[in-house]
Order: sequence, then C-alpha cells, then structure tokens
Amino acid sequence: MAYADERLFLWINGLAGSIPVLDQIATWLCSDYLIPVNMALALIMLWFIEPNRIARERHQIGVFVALTSMALSSFFVFIVNALYFRPRPFETLDANVLFYKPTDSSFPSNAAAAMFGIAIAVFCVHRKMGILLIFLASLHSLSRIYTGIHYPLDILSGAVIAIVVTMLTLQGRNLLMPILKVVMKIIRILCLA
Repeated sequence: MAYADERLFLWINGLAGSIPVLDQIATWLCSDYLIPVNMALALIMLWFIEPNRIARERHQIGVFVALTSMALSSFFVFIVNALYFRPRPFETLDANVLFYKPTDSSFPSNAAAAMFGIAIAVFCVHRKMGILLIFLASLHSLSRIYTGIHYPLDILSGAVIAIVVTMLTLQGRNLLMPILKVVMKIIRILCLA
C-alpha cells in the first residue's frame, strides 16, 4: 500500500514545475488562507442566509455541527500524530516542493480533516453549499499533494476521519440539542442570529 501511495504521489507531484500557471494556482489553493477563509465565510453566510426562522435555525445548528466536527477531526488527527509519525514526502522522496515545508507528521492530513469536517457537516444541512465546500476541500487536498507536502493516503485518511467524526457529531447533536437551544436563545437576545 505504501508503494502505491508513493507512486501516486510521485505521479501527481511530478506535474509540479512543468506549468508555472498551474503551480501558482496550486500554491494559492493549498495555502492556509484562501480555501479555509472561504469556508469560514460560507459558514457565516449559512448562519444568516435563510429568511425563514425554522430553516435558519437548522442552518445555524449545522454551523455548530460543522465547527464541532472540524475541531474534533483536528483533535483525532492530533492523537494519531502523537502515536505515529510519518515523514513528509519531501523528506523521503525527490519531491517538487512548491510550498513551505511543514515539520509535523504527514499522516493523517490535518488540513484535509478540518476542511472535510466542515464540508460534510454543511452538506448535511444545505446540499448546494455542501457540494461546493466538498469541491473546495477536494481542491485544497489535491493541491497539497501537487505541491509536495502530503501523500494521497494522508489526504484520504484525513477525509475519512472527518466523515466518521461528522457522522458521530450529527448523532450526538440530538443529545446536545437542549444546550444548543439555550445557546441559540442567548445569541438571539444578543441580536447575533
């Protein structure tokens, strides 16, 4: 499996450096700002987008689920990183690196876990926006392979963690609903919802 992962990485990353415009786009896409900030803006939009009070409340609870899923996914990645360290591809292979060189474990990808955690949760409450965010999370993840900072298996494992955590968070949402209702009431009193 590791051999196939390395081969796929080398094939995708081997394209880096051949088309300068594509390199620049990939560098923008894999940055810690462009797609993560757009996802944050999408959550803000989802918070306010619906004029219907019941649908808006459902979206707002979806925002809480998305943020919880992102945080828990990152936490699980942190635990896995504490138990297992995988060097970055540029440390072990002849990779074309187009981005800064992170020093933490490559496996699983925290960026993929966080982005897919948000995207999958949003998909569960707003299909169109969720599909867009899943597309953005996929672009972000693929660009991290292209730029030489993650193996494909790192991305896949981060996405799987996010999917599992999001499904568990959605199941746990019903247990936390009384607390969320109180929080929502306070937020409405403060005119933030």
